[in-house]
Amino acid sequence: MSDLLLEIKDVTKVFRRGGLLFGTELLAVDHVNLSLDKNKPSILSIVGESGSGKTTLAKIILKLHEPTSGDILLEGKSVFGPHPDLDTLAYYRTVQPIFQNPFETFSLRKYVDSYLYDTALNLKIAKDRKEARDIIADALSSVGLDINAVAGKYPNQFSGGELQRISVARGLIPRPKLIVADEPVSMIDASLRMNIVNMFLSLKEKYNVSFIYITHDLSTAYYVSDYVAIMYRGNVIEYGKSDRILTNPIHPYTELLLDSVPTGGKKWERALPDIELKEHQNAACKFANRCPFVQAVCRVNKPPLVQIPGEREVLCFKPVDYELGRTTLSQEPEKVTT
Repeated sequence: MSDLLLEIKDVTKVFRRGGLLFGTELLAVDHVNLSLDKNKPSILSIVGESGSGKTTLAKIILKLHEPTSGDILLEGKSVFGPHPDLDTLAYYRTVQPIFQNPFETFSLRKYVDSYLYDTALNLKIAKDRKEARDIIADALSSVGLDINAVAGKYPNQFSGGELQRISVARGLIPRPKLIVADEPVSMIDASLRMNIVNMFLSLKEKYNVSFIYITHDLSTAYYVSDYVAIMYRGNVIEYGKSDRILTNPIHPYTELLLDSVPTGGKKWERALPDIELKEHQNAACKFANRCPFVQAVCRVNKPPLVQIPGEREVLCFKPVDYELGRTTLSQEPEKVTT
């Protein structure tokens, strides 16, 4: 039996744009390797700007996309291999989603609680509606809601924060071991976001459930995470314990993200589509054209995955001396013009 709850093994996802003759390929997820311990529930935040590949990776974990290559193991069992060890029912009893927009999760034509009953019955968590009601009531109670206040109501009768809580309750019905939350607070009023984030922390301890938290919000990632994976153009460029990465980053891109946090009222800028596509297709360092520490080797070879003491990995040529707390380069960096 594996000691890992989830193991993402060399997962790659390629999308094709255009026709067979003149189309181009977009490497959305590029040989990603991540894992979650089975014996200690934790929250792994996958952080990156739009186009980083984080949502595509989440959809692969949720079996909404199939990887072009690589595999995912759930408790040591193959999900996408030639002979998968898990059927769909078994998988979704262990892994549950929370999506970004709660108003798109529920149809305006159906009572919200009907989705909860469907989850309990379709996943065979309850044998009938009476048993399902008790399970649903417990799940709603765990997120601070009463079943009597939810039953028989349509989505437009709830606030965004309430609907997202109901989404969390729905995910808890099968008592999963892993919840994948894709930008779960981005559509919620800023004053309510920490309520959802705090709820994740509480549920992690109460139900021994791990979370993969997909976000572009470094502040909530720092607050809620045990581990952080920073993604850029399909690559995980830095991974490790959240307190170390978000207070003492190694990769120049992580530094750039952290430097952008204090600037109020600005969003991360999307690159122009042609620039973004070229960066995705780059076989060498995808950040080379923007990196202030770029060296000649960065434009020719793919960066190595450097193992740093303290459960930390960095995809970069830039050598780092942590004992002295300083960064050194093997040669003078090139001058980057903008």
